[in-house]
Amino acid sequence: MYFVDIKIRSSQVGKIMASSKDGTGLGETAKKYIQELFLEKEMGIKKDIWSRYFDKGRLVEKASIELANEVLKWELTPEYIHKDDQEYFENDWITGHTDICTETLLADVKSSWDATTFPFFKDGVNESVYKLNKDYYYQLQCYMWLSGHEKSYLVYCLVDTPEEILTDEIRREMWRAKSIDDDLEIEEMVRRKHNVENIPKEFRVKKFTVVRDDDVIDKIKYKVMQCRAYYDSLFEIIGNQ
Repeated sequence: MYFVDIKIRSSQVGKIMASSKDGTGLGETAKKYIQELFLEKEMGIKKDIWSRYFDKGRLVEKASIELANEVLKWELTPEYIHKDDQEYFENDWITGHTDICTETLLADVKSSWDATTFPFFKDGVNESVYKLNKDYYYQLQCYMWLSGHEKSYLVYCLVDTPEEILTDEIRREMWRAKSIDDDLEIEEMVRRKHNVENIPKEFRVKKFTVVRDDDVIDKIKYKVMQCRAYYDSLFEIIGNQ
């Protein structure tokens, strides 16, 4: 029994999966994450995580789901797509908010930053999500564990960047180029990467399949227990003078 039975958010599970160099304990990334979690839960000190990438993902989430729904023919209703709250799950080890979870469909939708970061040439049929992005792979394993699904989908979508973010990006690129006056060539270059409606819709959705693996889920359980032991140790470490 641990002093604090912490639960790990599904989106963060990838951070705790690597082991120490001797293969027995937590890796440094996991320890750093648990330290941040400790400060948040025990002292109310929360690390602010912000980036223009996160901002775009938040602002275009519904547009990406709409695009995936149309191209992949999921037949989700507008009411489902535009509902305010994601479905929340938790068990004894983890928690999670799913993008799309119905009786027949479990999917997580990621919005690419621009046309240069979208995986146009990745093989959506044969490409391994684990090799593509380990964090997303573990996230979907968690979602299947929480929801009971045996199969899930990681879906990348490419949609237009909101103008307020795009304006900042144009300004940033001009600063990098040390352009004193507005440079129309730079603006056109940036807009071409971010305004993507001219690209056919079916080219702007890439779906990857993840199948439930109970061995991986058992490993996640073990890692969570290691995290709990380390979390408990922080009470003593932080009190030592």
